[in-house]
Amino acid sequence: MKQRSAKFGIGDVVRHKVFPFRGVIFDVDPEFSNSEEWWNAIPAEVRPSKDQPFYHLLAENSETEYVAYVSEQNLESDGSEEPLRNPHIQQIFDKKNAGHYKPKVNFAH
Repeated sequence: MKQRSAKFGIGDVVRHKVFPFRGVIFDVDPEFSNSEEWWNAIPAEVRPSKDQPFYHLLAENSETEYVAYVSEQNLESDGSEEPLRNPHIQQIFDKKNAGHYKPKVNFAH
């Protein structure tokens, strides 16, 4: 598998291209790094390739907040500047600046 550089970084606010959710990136895997069970649960006709960055998001939709794991091909920058309400954001990030949250200095995973 050929590894690519990540298009997005920690703190970037993104939205899913297909599903109605958005979030802030809190971790990046250079390529797929989840379970085969998770991978196989994605319908084959829409399953992304594993050789691209995958992002961990503090995500939200109109109903709830959650953690999402999303391939780069399914994300785009979110330019709405609407505030995110995921309660975990304040544990990892300090403040938002035009589509980007600044990670807290003392945060490590």
